[in-house]
Amino acid sequence: MSLAAPGTQKMERCSEALKTHVSDAQTFSMRQTRKGWCQECMGCEAQDEYKFYKKDDNEHFATGLEDSSFCVRFCLAPCHPFKLSVLENGTKAELLTLDRPCACRVGSCKCCCYQEATITSGGQPMGSIKEQCFCCVPRFKAYDADGKELYKVHQPTCVGGMCINCCAEGNPCGKGCCKASFRIYPASQDKTDGDAPYVGTILKKPKSAKTEVLTSANAFDLTFPESANSDEKALLIGSAMFFNANFFEGAE
Repeated sequence: MSLAAPGTQKMERCSEALKTHVSDAQTFSMRQTRKGWCQECMGCEAQDEYKFYKKDDNEHFATGLEDSSFCVRFCLAPCHPFKLSVLENGTKAELLTLDRPCACRVGSCKCCCYQEATITSGGQPMGSIKEQCFCCVPRFKAYDADGKELYKVHQPTCVGGMCINCCAEGNPCGKGCCKASFRIYPASQDKTDGDAPYVGTILKKPKSAKTEVLTSANAFDLTFPESANSDEKALLIGSAMFFNANFFEGAE
């Protein structure tokens, strides 16, 4: 992994509750659960629920729940619009909110209707994550609240950027091939394919046998860029939920 992406210090807009939990964190764990797994067994998309942990001590400190109607999920999933608010356990203080409008599924060579989502905290904008036009491997850019490009994000690639490198996260004979990651690159970095250095990761981990049988829930580990402030970390946490909704919901 490379050195931290260059950045400048600026006033953070996120809520104090969020800042308390992420300001000093370099790693983060997010686990999706399911409310209404019986619906899943009948082929109906249930609301997403996430639990958030500080990776160092495994402390569960916040929970996020999707706000969307059953009809919208049934008719439009996985492209349905939704809001998902993450609240601090105990106080119910808002840490962040993800808002994804309805748009076409992630796909190559599109000219419009890209997947995107905005992230807010305490009513203040943190930024957005947006799909870019691509040919082979889906590519995204993360922007701050002022629309400035912060990061390029995509899965690890091989064959000159033409294919996703399924073995990038470990030995394919073990659990390495069961992992899926999105790598985070500085906006100013031109080369991001192959073994190009990166500054952070969003890693989807293998699931337990019990989880596989009862739900399609997923678990993610986040490694933040060293220079990321609390607003940028909120943006990347929201991006992890955005990627789950677009790539892993209903895919297994």
